[in-house]
Amino acid sequence: MKALVLLSVAYALVSCVFSATTAAELKSKNCNDVRAAYSSKGFNSNDVPNKGVNGAPLKVCPQGYSCCTLEMEEKLSQQSNTEIKAPVSQLSTNLQSTFRQRYSHFDKFFRELLKNAESSLHNMFVRTYGMMYVQNAELFKKFFEDLTRYYSSGSAAINLESMLSDFWAELLERMFRLVNVQYEFTDEYMGCVSRHTDQLMPFGDVPRKLRIQLTRAFVAARTFTKGLSLMPEVVNKVSMVSTSPSCVRAAMKMLYCPYCSGQVALKPCQNYCLNVMRGCLANQADLDTEWNNFLDAMLNLADRLEGPFNFESVMDPIDVKISEAIMNMQENSMQVSQKVFQGCGQPKPSMAFRTKRSIKETAFTGRFRPYSPDARPTTAAGTSLDRLTGDVKKRLKHAKKFWSTLPETVCAGERIAPGDECWNGTAKSRYESVVIGNGLANQVSNPDVDVDITKPDIVIRSQIAVLKEMTSWLKAAHSGNDISFETDEEASSGDEEGESGSGCDPPSCTTDQDIYFSTPQVPRLVPVAKGPSDAAASRRGSLLLALSALLLALLVPHWR
Repeated sequence: MKALVLLSVAYALVSCVFSATTAAELKSKNCNDVRAAYSSKGFNSNDVPNKGVNGAPLKVCPQGYSCCTLEMEEKLSQQSNTEIKAPVSQLSTNLQSTFRQRYSHFDKFFRELLKNAESSLHNMFVRTYGMMYVQNAELFKKFFEDLTRYYSSGSAAINLESMLSDFWAELLERMFRLVNVQYEFTDEYMGCVSRHTDQLMPFGDVPRKLRIQLTRAFVAARTFTKGLSLMPEVVNKVSMVSTSPSCVRAAMKMLYCPYCSGQVALKPCQNYCLNVMRGCLANQADLDTEWNNFLDAMLNLADRLEGPFNFESVMDPIDVKISEAIMNMQENSMQVSQKVFQGCGQPKPSMAFRTKRSIKETAFTGRFRPYSPDARPTTAAGTSLDRLTGDVKKRLKHAKKFWSTLPETVCAGERIAPGDECWNGTAKSRYESVVIGNGLANQVSNPDVDVDITKPDIVIRSQIAVLKEMTSWLKAAHSGNDISFETDEEASSGDEEGESGSGCDPPSCTTDQDIYFSTPQVPRLVPVAKGPSDAAASRRGSLLLALSALLLALLVPHWR
């Protein structure tokens, strides 16, 4: 016990002698190196004393003799605040720039695909259908305008399913008139025709397939680009979070207290730097979990864009698909017309038709002649979707754990000194404290930064909520659903549903519920007779229809 006491006394005496020696050296040594280093930071060198002065007024750095005054310490504290932010700002700026560029590339690519598809359809249809198309070109122009609006603004601007239904109904009305020019049709009659577009199936299975393909491709494309545009916004807001006073104090102690002791070239120990940076970036680190979830959802949706929801593979041949639908209508025009006449009533013959051109000259006679591959645009924006997606997936993977690894990224290279020849916060020696974990909760035991773990940063918490919401949109898009306008019909669809099936969406168009041929019905637009005898009126109506059909059969040969 006596030996232990003597050893303690001896250690204390050695420490006092060492401290006194260091203070004496600093007191006698000039501060020229400090003056040069201080001046290199843009400060006035005249602020630096010629020799060490009493450091008792200092608030951060060790007191005793020092080459720093209180005024210098305050200026160096401001400098340390700037310098500790600089690497974080640089890394954040690089990340923002990377994903702003990728967003721009994808957005430009999708928009050019839409323009190319519209141009390709226009050129093909002018050659294939001539004036018949030109006279109805505004229908197709509006079709692409609506698709572009949906890509830009989603369901807030366009209900995609309703828009597609309206397009096919309008196309049916126009074609129905063209293939039945010998009749007159009222707007009410054509309303009956358009209401039953799905049951008539005049365009075959093309509308159903195209609806599924377009919905999935557009939802995936616009949600993915929205995710890319969101990333720079989140990074910018999170990286701009101000440092706390305790962080600035810790940064000053780490970066510039060696100056005050005359050791201008001494750099902090790595573990010391890690504790300081983890304390300063505690709130940012808490973003990491939701950030990684968001990136995983982006990567999963990117796989969809490369596969079944490929926007390019849907838009590039859309002109061929629509032309195929038109050909189906033309080839089945007689059967479609028969169904319409059965369900909507027999139309009146056109009296003006006799004075006009023949049926052959007036009716729809266009035949599909596809372009050669050389006549089609090859790519949009000078690239392809596969190339764009492959590049952005690499960037997304690289961005994972960005926030939790910021301290390690900052505390590396020339910013720190390896081994024991480093500044540990008080002297040139080994840093003995344990390195604490990331995140706000772990800072309760941080030895170098005082962090109030009860007050999370509001800006960062709001960005965590933003990322959660975007992740839910991405997951919905991965299933082919627009979360802002989700439909039950598509929610249970398989990935390849758009490529197979009967062509009917139950229950509207099953064969046993066909409105024309299942059970006798009152024609849609034939007025119902009023009076005491409905049966007699019905018979008179049927007789009139039969006489009209007979008269039409007799007259048509003469019109031709």
